[in-house]
Amino acid sequence: MAKVTERKLVSFDWAVKKLLRSKANFEVLEGFLSELLFDDIKILEVLESESNKESDDDKYNRVDIKVKNAKGEILIIEIQANNEWNFFHRVLYATSKTICEHLDEGDDYSKVVKVISINILYFDLGEGDDYIYKGKTQFRSFHDSEELLKLTKTQMEKFNMVYPGDIYPEYYIIKVNNFNNVAKSPLDEWIYLFKNSAIKSNFKAKGIKKAGKVLDKLNMSKEERQAYDDYIDTKRYNKGVFETALDEKMKKLEEKLQEKDSQLQEKDSQLQEKDNKLQQLAKMLLANGFSKEQIFKQTGIKL
Repeated sequence: MAKVTERKLVSFDWAVKKLLRSKANFEVLEGFLSELLFDDIKILEVLESESNKESDDDKYNRVDIKVKNAKGEILIIEIQANNEWNFFHRVLYATSKTICEHLDEGDDYSKVVKVISINILYFDLGEGDDYIYKGKTQFRSFHDSEELLKLTKTQMEKFNMVYPGDIYPEYYIIKVNNFNNVAKSPLDEWIYLFKNSAIKSNFKAKGIKKAGKVLDKLNMSKEERQAYDDYIDTKRYNKGVFETALDEKMKKLEEKLQEKDSQLQEKDSQLQEKDNKLQQLAKMLLANGFSKEQIFKQTGIKL
């Protein structure tokens, strides 16, 4: 049996922004999308829009692509590798904007394109142990949760869909940090690549071999290698800045807590001193003939 080896590659979050937009490299994303969507996906083009800005200060790496599936349906797929925290609101805005950008003025609303948003997350999001989540819109009966609203037969024929929710965007969330590095399926091999920037010699997922070539730093041009090194340096710098700012914030918070604790201790000491004085007063009143009931009314001390 041949020994299984591992080859290190450049990070996918950089590649999706710089390398995988090239038509020559479409096979990589076609392979990943086919495995994720259980379909035969062919990329028609990378879409040029405001959402596809390529600049050094981009907050996230994203590519919008027009694809055709095995049924011949045209879809728009957003792929983004995220390190942001305001995820849910931002991804909703992004899909809505994509729909608007690709509906020409004067077009009928039936021309609204189906959008699939695929999000590869390099941070912990929400509470859940799985590493892949899917979300879509469904219209359920108010009184019978098992009943889903369907399109009319005419609408089904016109839109080639069954449910109204099929028209709405779909969302895939891939939480790479939750993946246990055990690749049990072709899709898992892609998740392994996303998490580890590496592939194993026995991986067989569609497009994964091409990814091994495209994302190999040795196969990149001098300019691409320099751009990647600059990206990694910037990422490390930003991480250092973030960690430093976080340390400073935690230090200030700790100082405030210590100050608060000191104030509470001082207050507790003052209350204890006041209680001791009341105890002494109660004993003195008792020695001078006051009843215990009278002392309790005056001092609140029970003897």
